[in-house]
Amino acid sequence: MTEAENPGNAPFWKTKTLEEMTQTEWESLCDGCARCCLNKLEDWDTGAIVWTDVACELLDGTTCRCRDYANRTDTVPDCIQLTPAEVRTLTWLPPTCAYRLVRDGEDLAWWHPLVSGTPETVHLAGISVSGRTVTEVGIEIEDYENHVVSWPEEWPEEALEKPSQEA
Repeated sequence: MTEAENPGNAPFWKTKTLEEMTQTEWESLCDGCARCCLNKLEDWDTGAIVWTDVACELLDGTTCRCRDYANRTDTVPDCIQLTPAEVRTLTWLPPTCAYRLVRDGEDLAWWHPLVSGTPETVHLAGISVSGRTVTEVGIEIEDYENHVVSWPEEWPEEALEKPSQEA
């Protein structure tokens, strides 16, 4: 029986809109990649966004978790708190972002913790920023252009196909 024939067994991200999700469901949709915690540069004339490997001062660059998630907007006033309304308007969400995928009617990838059952797969698939960032502390904004990267806008090769399970 397919999910269409038995929607009661379909996961919440396939049956609910972003607005219908509970706070717990909403938070669990985050895969923990921390790509959204990277600083981005915007061309004032064109609106084009480029990514840097410069991470928010609160980001733990190994675990990809915020060091003070509950109070992050107090410490970092320009931290964008994702809400359904924000997700529907933001153009810079990475293509791997679960909020963007659900917004666009796509399914979650095999490495998403809600699918795989473990938060480690986001790192194994090369999606997370773990080990690939520098902290913004001590870096002048004028120097961000020296840290421009393209990988946050890409699907890593290892993330496209689920690795085969060894018997």
